[in-house]
Amino acid sequence: MELHQLQMLRELGELGSVKAVADTLSVTPSAVSQQISLLQRQVDTPLTRKDGRNLVLTEAGKVLADAGAEVINAMAAAKAAIGAYQHDVGGTVTISGFHSAGQALFAPLVRRLALLRADAGVRCAAAAGSAPEDGAAAALAVPRVRFSDEDVAQHDFPALTARYDLVLAHRMDHSPAWPDTRVRVIPLAHEPLDIAVAADHPLAALAELSPEDVVAHPWVASRSGYSPADVLTAIGAVASRPVEVVHRINDYSAAAALVSTGEVIGLLPRYTSSPALNHGAALNPGVVLRPLTGISTRRRIDLLARPENLKRASVMLVAQALQDVMTELTGE
Repeated sequence: MELHQLQMLRELGELGSVKAVADTLSVTPSAVSQQISLLQRQVDTPLTRKDGRNLVLTEAGKVLADAGAEVINAMAAAKAAIGAYQHDVGGTVTISGFHSAGQALFAPLVRRLALLRADAGVRCAAAAGSAPEDGAAAALAVPRVRFSDEDVAQHDFPALTARYDLVLAHRMDHSPAWPDTRVRVIPLAHEPLDIAVAADHPLAALAELSPEDVVAHPWVASRSGYSPADVLTAIGAVASRPVEVVHRINDYSAAAALVSTGEVIGLLPRYTSSPALNHGAALNPGVVLRPLTGISTRRRIDLLARPENLKRASVMLVAQALQDVMTELTGE
């Protein structure tokens, strides 16, 4: 049974004629008759009978029309509920981020949302003519966020949208594009991966480095399937010799600490590794970044989401806040 068929049966009971139903629903009388006939084929009890020139409901038709009215009412309530859910800017938004993105973006995002919440409270208080602390209701109009760290290989990021509203993901320029039939993509940054060396390392004296400059040095790098590992493969191909990877570490704080010893060099993202470098500076000062020439080292940092999640006002507000935070971080 289709909802519109039940609605036509209900209106026939209320209005008493096919023509009146057609006029009310802005369809043709033949369309009404056809849909009621289709509905009749699905039950073995007559739903209508002739009363002079009019078609009226039988007792069975009235029972089904009443039941249909309950279905129509339930569907209207469901639509209203999902509408309220989608328009609620104070809902909870779940976010996953790979390690460097989480270090760089999670705390600034929380601070930005706190400022929005405070501003909402002040505006509410001003509108009500009361003290700012009385604006608690308006503070609820800012989303709550729930973070998780998911450091996966590039091709596994889209699948995370099944568990999170927003997924911070990265891929190299030469990597396959995200599957746009499954997820929607909000670009955040186009970030270079730079060579990280100790400040007193011989390579630190150069303003930029080539694959030939760096290929002979021992490395700390990520595991296979992650952005830095892809770049090392390209370095070896351009320099025509394999790269010696001593340590396989995905955490940039640990990698920066090892680089600061001068025993190895590494690759660190220019913008999102700043928390790792700042943290390391207190314990292991003297890690510097140098751009690599001759190879594309840029990775794309994007927000991935299922299309239906982007219909929620709370998710879109958080996505915009993340874009603002990234703009501040990169200066772009």
